[in-house]
Amino acid sequence: MANIKLIKENVLISLDSIKSHLLRTVLTIMIIAFGIMALVGILTAIDAVEYFLNNNFAMMGSNTFNIQNRALRVHIGGNSVRPKTFERIGYRQAVEFKEEYDFPAITSLFIRGTSIATVKFESEKTNPNSQVLGVDENYITTAGLELEKGRMFLPIEVHQGNHVTIIGSEIASTLFKDNEDPIGKIVSIGAGKYKVIGVLKERGSSIGFSGDRSCLAPLGNVRQYFSRPNMNYTISIMVDDQSKMESAIGEAMGVFRRIRQDKLGEEDSFSIVKSDNVANMLIDLTSKLQIGATVIGLITLISAAIGLMNIMLVSVTERTREIGIRKAVGATSRTIRNQFLVEAIVLAQIGGIVGVIAGILIGNGVSAMTESAFIIPWWWILLGLSLCLVVALLSGIIPANRAAKLDPIESLRYE
Repeated sequence: MANIKLIKENVLISLDSIKSHLLRTVLTIMIIAFGIMALVGILTAIDAVEYFLNNNFAMMGSNTFNIQNRALRVHIGGNSVRPKTFERIGYRQAVEFKEEYDFPAITSLFIRGTSIATVKFESEKTNPNSQVLGVDENYITTAGLELEKGRMFLPIEVHQGNHVTIIGSEIASTLFKDNEDPIGKIVSIGAGKYKVIGVLKERGSSIGFSGDRSCLAPLGNVRQYFSRPNMNYTISIMVDDQSKMESAIGEAMGVFRRIRQDKLGEEDSFSIVKSDNVANMLIDLTSKLQIGATVIGLITLISAAIGLMNIMLVSVTERTREIGIRKAVGATSRTIRNQFLVEAIVLAQIGGIVGVIAGILIGNGVSAMTESAFIIPWWWILLGLSLCLVVALLSGIIPANRAAKLDPIESLRYE
């Protein structure tokens, strides 16, 4: 009980000292706050980016994988490794795989027609940046897309290549004003006329995977009207249970190796890409950012520790007479030392709290821009306040010991 009362008294004395030297105190708090803000802010922002990546790539489904003719590449900065590219996947190979793959999963085929199409309806038209995909009746399911209105393609429409389309929400809002219903309307995609049978739900920006500016057309139609030499198909497979993923991949590799006539002992002539590969690769890179943020924060905190130590040493000099009076009325060296340590801790913790609040606000500013959830990084908050305590102890121990060792008689004579 006596110890608690003594700590409380030391805290009150510290607050009085802080108030009496306000400008110096504010500058010290700001130095500490900037260090913690840099640390907590950057790490919170990284958490927000990770949340964004997981959320957006999860839209494809963590139980989905693609078979394609080239490996995955994520290019960041100046270093880039050229992905391995194999012979294209032809239409007959893709269809043969879909027919022979009997694992309990949904299989779809798709091909990119163009990414520079202009879509028109009467006097309205889009910019020439709409993507045209040739898809089958299962594509919307395996791609993690949803229909806002209308229907999916029928198998016969896919086979016959009918002039029907499902458009993205951005295209719909550009072409059809005043809540006009797009269903049943005839739009021009490139040189062709297509009947709108569906509109995709808005998906937002997902690092190039958004369907908002896409037009989906039957596979047979895109093969005919957006034809080009050596068209390359992608096979997408979605299992009903993520625990079956590895089995599904193994089965798919066996079937497609036979279709591609890969010889025993040779490497696969195709690539398997899981839907969460990109997210995982990018999230791995954020660990380097975390190291960088920690280094920046620690450098700033070292500067803060030097500043705090300087402030406390000046405080000891300015309060020499006060220390002498306290010793004269019975205060021990230990009491004096603890008083100055507590003052250093109070200063550092105030700076830490200000820095944590500022860091959370800055980090969640990034979260707001990426439309992620509001994040309270409890682990980083604890780390930041713990570092403030360490800074206070390291920078306060020398001034506190110096104050404790002052001679009371000499202190009383100090002017």
